[in-house]
Amino acid sequence: MDLRQIQYIVAIAEENNITRAAEKLYITQSALNQQLLKLEKELGVQLFHRSRTDWHPTEAGEIYLKAAREMLLLKKDTYHRIHDLARIQQGELSVGFTPGRGIAMFSNVYPKFHRLHPNIQVTPRELSVQKQQELLISGELDLGFVTLVPEQQKPALSYIPLASEDIFAAVPIRHPIATPPEEGWTNAVPVREGEISELNLYALREEPFVLTYKESTLRDLTDHIFESASFKPHVLFETSSNATITTMVGAEMCCGIIPAFYARGHEDKIRFFTLPGKPSWNIMACHHKKRYLSKAARDFISLAEEFWS
Repeated sequence: MDLRQIQYIVAIAEENNITRAAEKLYITQSALNQQLLKLEKELGVQLFHRSRTDWHPTEAGEIYLKAAREMLLLKKDTYHRIHDLARIQQGELSVGFTPGRGIAMFSNVYPKFHRLHPNIQVTPRELSVQKQQELLISGELDLGFVTLVPEQQKPALSYIPLASEDIFAAVPIRHPIATPPEEGWTNAVPVREGEISELNLYALREEPFVLTYKESTLRDLTDHIFESASFKPHVLFETSSNATITTMVGAEMCCGIIPAFYARGHEDKIRFFTLPGKPSWNIMACHHKKRYLSKAARDFISLAEEFWS
């Protein structure tokens, strides 16, 4: 099998369109089509169902693509091993991270990483946790940075803990329950100065909440928090963005459940509380268990750990 030809076929499958695949590969559509026809003639079958807007693999195409992707990953792992052995500073690293906190981490880590590995081409991808895990398993992503609880981990992936993050209740600063301790709280536990008080979430059972989408990794944890508090919240609406939740709470439209990272800089408009049992989740780096983790990838993880610590 010709590795260049393999890359061509995989590109068509990824783009679901031969025109876009040709543009991605920087070759003409005619040249790409000739390579596809040549391979299909050699195999004696069509690899793609064709239409003007959608090219998707036939059954034979799926078989070819499975083997093709494995061969490309084997080539990539082999090159990484040899480059590390020879201390050659070159190659590629695709890095996934979640919106919001992820870009804060990446923008801090990348300049330091580039000084260590100036010839490594890094491709950043802003993706949900589920999408990162999917692409790590398929081999389309080298390294992911995710936030989740152990039950959400995938068996095919290895997870490297970087930090633990508390989950807070967020309440508008002028809400009655946000009254400072010296004035007396009935639903929160006063603590020492500099610490965050613990809230009995049941006290907010009549309040509207903005929560993350049901598909988000945080939502599983949020639902468990409300279950432990013995009530179902009135959900004003759902969002993919924790920053949206803090904005809405700060505007006194609702209450929310957010990770500690998103509490920073909002103390003038929002009172944050810990919750019974101190719910938290893990910030983790992850990669495919069977893939070689290059020195560049290990260095990126170390720099990310420094950021989160």
